[in-house]
Amino acid sequence: MDSRQAIKATIDTADKFSKTYLEDLTDEEMMKRPDPGCNHINWQVGHLIASDHAMISGCVPGALPELPEGFAGKYTKEAVGSDDPADFHSKAELMAAFESQRSAIVETLATMTDEDFDKPAPEAMQSYAPTVGAVFSMIGSHWLMHTGQWVVVRRQLGREILI
Repeated sequence: MDSRQAIKATIDTADKFSKTYLEDLTDEEMMKRPDPGCNHINWQVGHLIASDHAMISGCVPGALPELPEGFAGKYTKEAVGSDDPADFHSKAELMAAFESQRSAIVETLATMTDEDFDKPAPEAMQSYAPTVGAVFSMIGSHWLMHTGQWVVVRRQLGREILI
């Protein structure tokens, strides 16, 4: 297994968990917070999509399709306190953006070389991902980190254990 295959395996695992945990949630349930001090699932998913886009676009400019107009602005730290569904995208819109971005990330990953991965990440990312390879590695692990919170919401809603 080479580095691209290892990174893709982590992304694939994150995608499986994320889609499994989200598939039966309604738009209303996506607005639920696992705790009053936590972000609701809708914001988390939008944040993850916007983060993926910013990280990969920072390393490989032009590799990903643009996000829908105004998308990233709905998922900033300033927007996190809102519980108004009108301030965010619907689950269907989020999942469409996710699929578009994820497909392009996987395609871009397949073109990367070990030399590409060894290049320094953009300066703004170096505190958490010093190289381009580390940025690509963050994609799956970032999603997995958030799915733990979704499990809490699923339990609060009385949903069955899926994984």
